[in-house]
Amino acid sequence: LCTVSVKWQKKVFESIEIDTSQPPFVFKAQLYDLSGVPPERQKIMVKGGLLKDDADWSTLGLKNGQKLMMMGTADEIVKAPEKGPVFMEDLPEEQQAANLGYSAGLVNLGNTCYMNSTMQCLISVPELKSELSNYQSARTKDVDQTSHMLTVATRELFSELDKSVKAVAPMPFWMVLQKKYPQFAQLHNGNHMQQDAEECWTQMLYTLSQSLKLPSPSEDPDAVKALFGLNLLNRLHCQESSEESSETESVFSLKCHISHEVNHLHEGLKHGLKGELEKTSPSLGRTAVYVKESLIDSLPRYLTVQFVRFFWKRESNQKAKILRKVDYPLELDIYDLCSEDLRKKLEAPRQKLRDIEGQKLGLQASAKSSSKGDDVKMTDAEGSSNQSGESSTGDQQEGASPHMTGIYDLVSVLTHKGRSADSGHYVAWVKQESGKWVQYDDANTSLQRGEDIIKLSGGGDWHMAYIVMYKARLISM
Repeated sequence: LCTVSVKWQKKVFESIEIDTSQPPFVFKAQLYDLSGVPPERQKIMVKGGLLKDDADWSTLGLKNGQKLMMMGTADEIVKAPEKGPVFMEDLPEEQQAANLGYSAGLVNLGNTCYMNSTMQCLISVPELKSELSNYQSARTKDVDQTSHMLTVATRELFSELDKSVKAVAPMPFWMVLQKKYPQFAQLHNGNHMQQDAEECWTQMLYTLSQSLKLPSPSEDPDAVKALFGLNLLNRLHCQESSEESSETESVFSLKCHISHEVNHLHEGLKHGLKGELEKTSPSLGRTAVYVKESLIDSLPRYLTVQFVRFFWKRESNQKAKILRKVDYPLELDIYDLCSEDLRKKLEAPRQKLRDIEGQKLGLQASAKSSSKGDDVKMTDAEGSSNQSGESSTGDQQEGASPHMTGIYDLVSVLTHKGRSADSGHYVAWVKQESGKWVQYDDANTSLQRGEDIIKLSGGGDWHMAYIVMYKARLISM
């Protein structure tokens, strides 16, 4: 670490620590937090000229206590007029963020798009935000220090994103993430390496599941598992000895395996629930091949699916990517992937949902001109679920408990663009409570058309779905 001061206009920022193991862009992100001058507008004078984003600190001769000079204009500070109408841009930043309807972007700190896209998907889950807001800053004895620090950093990051209208530089969160999981701190030629978004997603859910366990036995002891976890009932069958056994496995996501036979998410899920493994056969006294078949035995509020697009290519000794197009729906029904016991539990809620939506279709169709025919049915079918993916049947009775139906609505897509998991670019596409879709490309946010979201299915070098998240459609019984 090297400590410097930076003069900008009439201000001097004292005692700024520079981590010389990280690229200068990270230092610029620190100055962005202090001055409001975006990194692309910053001109910092150092030995030999202007500081470049990819410069090598060791060649710049930086010394402790050195005074640097920065030029650049900050983002315009919004000032409310003394009189006249109040426009949205004149409101305080927190109110602007609320009126915008979606959270701010995240500054890329140097190949951190994998982290940024993951966190934008997770912040879209209101129940997770609620659990985090109630998390105490004082660590309990059941949570290790690094998990506690990462959970607090996640809470603070979510809070900052919700209150800001300009992109947030997630430096504190990134530092804690690297401390908890050192693999995300890997360097190549002095720069941080691109990492796998799925690994970041999995590690974040694992950490939060350890931290957000509730102490009260009357409540769900694992809030994250209730939101994202599902149980698989695995049946193992040895074809040589006819041995059979079963076991239950808890996971945070399903896998969509991709082959030349898979054209749709549902087909890939079926492939992902079947496989082979080698284990010792008690009757044969040696290792044998077992066929493993899995069924879903419990459902989460949010169903996550990973498209298994990356594999290890021996000839080039690197991860390669399957570019095959695999379509995925806005509405996913996984009833046929469930165990027999779970299907029985789903039957009554599914029938009630069908009855209510059928009545709604009939009532609305009769109120319109019969000449509109199919147009009426399509409009009504789209209205069968509200903007947040919940059943909008209008029968949510006070005190009635919501039941799973096995039907899920798409709420976020994390895409990857490029040929390798160790390179390329990750972007998040998130459905808001308003029903609108927003693309989070690091610091840049933009509204998207809903019909374009399902076109991120692959088949070329454009962004293609790597992780999709669906929200359960519930109904009160």
